[in-house]
Amino acid sequence: MTEHERPEEGRPEEGGLEVIGLGHQHRRPRRPLRRLVGCLLPLALLVALAGAAYVGLTRGVDELRDLFADPADYPGPGNGSVTIEVEQGDTATDIARDLEEEGVIASVEAFVAAANARAEESAGIQVGFYELREEMRADDALSVLVDPANLIQSAVTIPEGLRVVDIVEILARNTDFAKKRLTSELARPGRLGLPAYANGNPEGYLFPATYTFKPADTPRSMLRAMVSRWRQAAEGAGLEEAAGRLGYTPAELMTVASLVEAEGRGDDMPKIARVIYNRLEGDETNGLLQIDAAVNYAHDRDLGVALTNEDLRIDSPYNTYRNPGLPPTPIEAPGDDAIAAALNPAEGDWYYYVTVDLRTGETKFAEDYDTFLEYKAEFRRYCETSEAC
Repeated sequence: MTEHERPEEGRPEEGGLEVIGLGHQHRRPRRPLRRLVGCLLPLALLVALAGAAYVGLTRGVDELRDLFADPADYPGPGNGSVTIEVEQGDTATDIARDLEEEGVIASVEAFVAAANARAEESAGIQVGFYELREEMRADDALSVLVDPANLIQSAVTIPEGLRVVDIVEILARNTDFAKKRLTSELARPGRLGLPAYANGNPEGYLFPATYTFKPADTPRSMLRAMVSRWRQAAEGAGLEEAAGRLGYTPAELMTVASLVEAEGRGDDMPKIARVIYNRLEGDETNGLLQIDAAVNYAHDRDLGVALTNEDLRIDSPYNTYRNPGLPPTPIEAPGDDAIAAALNPAEGDWYYYVTVDLRTGETKFAEDYDTFLEYKAEFRRYCETSEAC
């Protein structure tokens, strides 16, 4: 075979095996496996980087969306009942944290946003307790807090002229505490803030006024508030100074004030105070005050009950028909007017007084016993035609 007769490269000589279907194409040599792996690694890295970039981009979009989205808030109106206390110095954020912790609102941000939008109203939120619901709209919760009418509190009015037992009745009726709880607290007078000269007896020192009690108040805190209010009234009236001026102890002046409260009203109180001092210091009645209310106190009953001869025989230091001088303690709680009258009695020589008209309270004062008897006859005639007696 000459050089020109040599078969084409890659073609078999005659008699050799021909590869069907390849024709005149060249057969590519197979690449090694390590080359394939070398190509796949950069591709996998690119895929991983792309995935990380996608996740990062998605997270960034979510964070950006959260940044500009409205804060979490409940649709309301809510359910159940939750009591929240707003304390002195609380900011809107402080209140919001408490609300979120108690499940009232969904987020602090929603409440603060509502408070900022209603800044003037929010500034007026008062200290105290409020009843709200769970899962409220933040703005609805704010509406509850900005309205003082929603403060949880018990307003209890203690009128003038009540004994301790009567005051306990009113407190038990208007609060969640039973008489037994209140009475047991009164049995520990050292905790109430009473003055030393009260000798542990609260009679006359639970000041008559209207008190606003909150859910956190206890029998002790309520009674202490009443004693504190008495102390404020006594200091305002100048009790200590008047005691030195009139020659009586502060305790004695409080007893006089309680007798004035029981016996008089309005402009007559300073005159009744003068009658008491005149009887204590003069000879007209041998030091006997002869005040019916004190005798009724000895009988442990309403101080306005009419006395019988049998009532006057009771053996008690409060029987002012038998024992000269003041009774040992006040017989009821005097108010501001009675305290002022006891400390500033009117000028006059009266020893007697008679209320001649129970409807109007008209009271006449006498310097001698005969005039007193005339006024008593006038009162009897009044009773013959009046159902008030």
